[in-house]
Amino acid sequence: MDVLADVVTTLRTGPATSARTDARGPWGMRFAHSFGATFHVILQGNAWLLPDGVEPIALGPGDVVLLPRGLEHALADHPSSPIATFDPAATEWPQGQGPRSLVLCGTYRLDRERPHPVLSKLPDVVVVPASPGKHRTLHRAISILGEELDAQEPGAAAVVPALVDALLVLILRAWFEDNECPTDRGWARALTDPAVARSLELIHEKPGAAWTVAELAAHVGLSRAAFARRFTEAVGEPPLTYLARWRMTTAARLLRDLDRPLATVAKEIGYTSEFAFAKAFKRDFGVPPGTYRKQLTPA
Repeated sequence: MDVLADVVTTLRTGPATSARTDARGPWGMRFAHSFGATFHVILQGNAWLLPDGVEPIALGPGDVVLLPRGLEHALADHPSSPIATFDPAATEWPQGQGPRSLVLCGTYRLDRERPHPVLSKLPDVVVVPASPGKHRTLHRAISILGEELDAQEPGAAAVVPALVDALLVLILRAWFEDNECPTDRGWARALTDPAVARSLELIHEKPGAAWTVAELAAHVGLSRAAFARRFTEAVGEPPLTYLARWRMTTAARLLRDLDRPLATVAKEIGYTSEFAFAKAFKRDFGVPPGTYRKQLTPA
């Protein structure tokens, strides 16, 4: 079980939206607050990221930016350039005669009712620079994406969305690799600590299993106390608290994406009765699972 991929897949509520913008300076684009995660890839040229409340950040070719909580921000060729509201339908931007910039901008639709710490614990602005020799898979994907956008060969309509989808996992992987530190708390450690990572794999692979702290500890070769301490330090909450929350997150996805009976959903995430599941779900979401599903169904 790939925990990072499972988290991203479960949190997504729809396809990513993206647009490529070709501009010559001076230019500037303002992006309103988004309930998803916003990203920018500098395909060619240079740009400045201007996040609200944060110092301007200079970006160059191959640099990638992720705003995991959709912070309002602007992107421009220079901090002093005039800023206009971004129009995703525009492939070219009002521009002058200055240097050219080619930028891919987009938004991932994510479930904000059940934020996962793999995203919620990230800073407001995540920058993965185009460091030579690092994150080769990410930068190869960016290169291929740029080529597909330029060439518009047959099949590009299928290739481009797939590459954009892959970017989210590749960006997160690159950032965690850059911020990995054995003594730090957080998901950079959780995904690389062998014992914690393996226990997360077990939980994500079988969220409906009757896991106990002792059983998880035995699977990763640690004492109960040592495992509980190590897991809590890395993940930010005890193992069974994480398990309970992940079960409800999984239940929400099943209700959203699949037309399964409530009893089947309850059993899949580890509840022996539909009543117990409905009670736990309402405690977390404020409404019973049947109502939750109806609210998501278009009229």
